[in-house]
Amino acid sequence: MTDKENDELPQDTDEKTTIEETTPDSTELEELQKSLNEANEKYVRLYADYDNYKRIAARNKEELLKYANEEIMSDVLTVIDHLELALQHSTGTEASSSLAEGVELTLKELKNVLDKHGLVNIDAMGKEFDPAVHHAMSQIESEDADVNTVIKEFRKGYMLRERVLRAALVGVAIKQSQPENTDSANSQDQTTTTEEQ
Repeated sequence: MTDKENDELPQDTDEKTTIEETTPDSTELEELQKSLNEANEKYVRLYADYDNYKRIAARNKEELLKYANEEIMSDVLTVIDHLELALQHSTGTEASSSLAEGVELTLKELKNVLDKHGLVNIDAMGKEFDPAVHHAMSQIESEDADVNTVIKEFRKGYMLRERVLRAALVGVAIKQSQPENTDSANSQDQTTTTEEQ
């Protein structure tokens, strides 16, 4: 053997290595158990937070996909308004009636396409005023309609699924005020003032 191989071999020594067996005492066990419980609680909380995060992220993604067309739908509403105005102002001539028929068919097809994507007309006429879906433009005195009922629709409102895209502009019925007899009221006031003097 060479000197190099001799250096690599373990050398016998008189010292014996002894492994002391140690048993953990009760305080060390309690500390280890406490540390384990804290780590377990931390893990459970982190897992719950992560689970909540996944749920919220999935819901946000679903909402985003559900209402992704909201902006373009809002822009298309002005086109619908203009087509409806064109139909209202069409005259009775033969040329304009065929044009009005074409506009009506175009409007109907456009509404069908938008309905497929979740656009819903807000039904306002004759309904009770609801500030969530109606925007009151005026109060109109009426004997026939109930108070706080929509009796005129200035502009149609639309919803995209469950969300209001554009509130309906409406006129709301109020109680008709009774005209006061101003001449008799003035003469009574004058009579009381002269009697007091």
